[in-house]
Formats: sequence, structure tokens, C-alpha cells
Amino acid sequence: MESRSGRFRCSSKAAYALTGLLLLSLVTRLSALSVTVNEEECVYEYVLYEGDTVSGNFVVVDHDIFWSSDHPGIDLTVTSPGGNTVHTLKGTSGDKFEFKAPRSGMYKFCFHNPYSTPETVSFYIHVGHIPSEHDLAKDAEQKYLKARDGRHRHTNESTRRRVIFYTVAEYILLALASALQVVYIRRLFSKSVAYNRV
Repeated sequence: MESRSGRFRCSSKAAYALTGLLLLSLVTRLSALSVTVNEEECVYEYVLYEGDTVSGNFVVVDHDIFWSSDHPGIDLTVTSPGGNTVHTLKGTSGDKFEFKAPRSGMYKFCFHNPYSTPETVSFYIHVGHIPSEHDLAKDAEQKYLKARDGRHRHTNESTRRRVIFYTVAEYILLALASALQVVYIRRLFSKSVAYNRV
């Protein structure tokens, strides 16, 4: 019986894997991923026909640092199969993009991070003619806004934690300074009393 159940488990895993592959093959023209960018990270997307519309968006979800106003942001460079730069976005924490593919083939989407701190980039790419432009635009906009909302929530939480930490540290230093003043004043008076007695 154990061997039969083992075979059944193996065949059910194979069935799940086959089902997953079939579903993946149905959604080959739509990509939504997240990558961690240390210095530069590239993602490849195949465009079937010349003139296809390539559209999408990306947003940076910061991990370890709080982005100040002087942060240079993330760069996106899209390169065609011939090696020509088709689209660029410089120094941003997220944006939308759209362009017509000049030729068919493998396109390279490279995210460049000028800081050494790893950043997570959540992005969405759609290739091809949009069958229902309004619905797809709404779906892409929702994903974009959800990712931006997550990034802002993370920034707010990080700021809140830092404010609480600095406030507690300030109170501890204030209490320590007050205690040292009390000790100093007591020692000062005790020395003066002892001096007067001598």
C-alpha cells in the first residue's frame, strides 16, 4: 500500500506541475515580478512582432535606508535585440512606461541602483496588442498604486520606528543627565559640610 500511495503522490505532484505549466503557457505575454537590485539587475522579455506595444510600470520598495530628497533614485534602461536603447527613465522611485517595439526579439530591461544598499523593484510588463485597453489599464494602475502604497507604508513605518527610538533615547539621556546633576550637587554639599567642620 505504501508503494501505491507513493506512486499516487508522485503522479499527483506531476499533475500539479503539468497544470502549472499549462497555466504558465496561457499567460506568457504578461509579466509581474519583483527583483532585488544591488547594482544592476536585468530582466528579459520576448516581443513576438515588430510594432507591438510594450507597456508597464515599476515601483521601488526600499529596505534598509530612508530615501531623502538627495537620493538619486533607480534608473531603467530598455535595450532592443540589436543593442539600441529604446527607452530610459532616470532617477525615479517608480514610473510608467510605454513604447512601440522597433523589431521582434528579446528585449532587456535593466534596473540600475547607484547606491550599494539593495532595493526591491516590483514591476509589471505587458507585451502585445491590448485587447481590452480600458480593463488592462485599470488592472495595471491598481498594481502600480498598490505597490506605491506598500512603499509609502514601509517608509511611514520606518520613520515612526526611528522617531520612537530617538524619543526614548532622548528621555533616557535626560534622566541620566538629571541623575548625574543630583549626585554632583549632593557630593558638592557633602564636601562643603565636611570642609566647614575641619
